[in-house]
Amino acid sequence: MTDQTNVVVTGLGTTNPLGGDTAATWDGALAGRSGVRTLEQDWVSQYDLPVTFAGQLAVPAEEKLTRQEMRRMDPSAQFAMIAARQAWADAGEPEVDGERLGAVVASGIGGVTTLVNAWDTIKEKGVRRVLPLTVPMLMPNSPAAYVSIALGAKAGSHTPVSACASGAEAIGYGLEMIRTGRADVVVAGGTEAATHPLPIASFAKMQALSTRNDDPAGASRPYDVNRDGFVLGEGAAVVVLESEVHARARGARVYARVAGVGMTADAYDIAPPDPSGAGQERALRLALENAGVSTADLVHVNAHATSTPAGDGVEATAIRRALGAEADHVAVSATKSMTGHLLGGAGALESLLTVLAVHHRTAPPTINVTDPEPDLEIDLVRDTPRELPQGQIAAVNNAFGFGGHNVALVVASS
Repeated sequence: MTDQTNVVVTGLGTTNPLGGDTAATWDGALAGRSGVRTLEQDWVSQYDLPVTFAGQLAVPAEEKLTRQEMRRMDPSAQFAMIAARQAWADAGEPEVDGERLGAVVASGIGGVTTLVNAWDTIKEKGVRRVLPLTVPMLMPNSPAAYVSIALGAKAGSHTPVSACASGAEAIGYGLEMIRTGRADVVVAGGTEAATHPLPIASFAKMQALSTRNDDPAGASRPYDVNRDGFVLGEGAAVVVLESEVHARARGARVYARVAGVGMTADAYDIAPPDPSGAGQERALRLALENAGVSTADLVHVNAHATSTPAGDGVEATAIRRALGAEADHVAVSATKSMTGHLLGGAGALESLLTVLAVHHRTAPPTINVTDPEPDLEIDLVRDTPRELPQGQIAAVNNAFGFGGHNVALVVASS
């Protein structure tokens, strides 16, 4: 790896099933608390949905936004704005020329609630009742656009769409914007708001969702032999990335460095991953190479680990092959066991948790693993947090998506 601009994280923001902000989320993760619960919306019984639970926001969006913002934005944009404002404030609202400030906010699905509700309005009430802002609300780039407008980010406003790898890819894109000199500061992350009958019914028809309706909090069970599918979650997470030079010049507090990114594609199937795990393994290797980090420096992985029968084992094998014997000393956490799967927001939330793990030298636990997969090839952190070493350390966040998208982000101590 040639010399590259160091990129640091100076701000964090999130709203998700564990908490309405970063502090509450981290506290919930360390406590091993589940944010998954039974859905109380009328449409659950109206449509006789086969899955009746999900991870919904711990703090409703209306408690954070104005009425006008709620009316003008799809929930995906609402969640992104809440997270972005938190992250920007956490970074100290840095003074930066708008032409040196970028916004990269991803979504896997976009404004599905707005889209489907608009079609229902046409069928039930006629075309005259469709909201004038329907198209700006349903656009997948709407969250990025709103964040860009709010902060005056003119270096670029971008929306990677790579299914459940989207949020991590957005942070990787922000990293490259700074490395290539396009921006000094980038607000990057992901968002998703798909708690709606259509996505739930569709994922259930694929047999991708857990059906533990009698035990929502225990339904997401990564690496457990009795896992039966992922748990839908919602929310957003955003980080403020800065060149280290820019951050140090203004005396900013630095959480960690985003040191490298690796991206590959399976080119195998539209839904399940390549069972060989070759693409995932290569993404991890490329990320470490890009970061200039050896496998001996790696102490923690926040795994994609959705709790699907097919996916978890493939990832464990990929980690083992990429790290070799060093995998025995790497603490692996599967935080979707607590948050559910935020789809396009998952990679961003788990990147935020990886940053905090490095910053606080603590790997959060994986819950609900009562009967772990036999001969599991990774060192899974179960039930209670684990202290990470002092000194210079590095961690990886894995994010994989339908279509074979693989993203690995390396986070290192500053």
